[in-house]
Amino acid sequence: MSSAEFVYDGSAIDHTPDADLAMGEIVVQGDLVGITKRSIKADTLGAIAVEGVFDVPKTPASAVAFTVGQKVYVDGSNEPQTTATGNKLLGKAVLAAAADDDNVRVRLSQ
Repeated sequence: MSSAEFVYDGSAIDHTPDADLAMGEIVVQGDLVGITKRSIKADTLGAIAVEGVFDVPKTPASAVAFTVGQKVYVDGSNEPQTTATGNKLLGKAVLAAAADDDNVRVRLSQ
């Protein structure tokens, strides 16, 4: 039986986008969700973080509130949501966010 070979720690993974990505953009690849820590030009190898704590912008008008430890999902427009149906898991809230707050602080988890 062959053995697995260590490649890297996995806190960030390689990503080559089709279009330019700005720093802080949420990237969804199937069920894998990460956030760019730096801008990445189109067709250029970069990386997305899949671990860490990020302040994720939310539209205050969405009236979505989060409690500490609550799962945070993103919808098709990468807006933080509380429901799993039709959305992708981003992580868990590590700081409560009121419905009218501009951000929710999320610990990424896969």
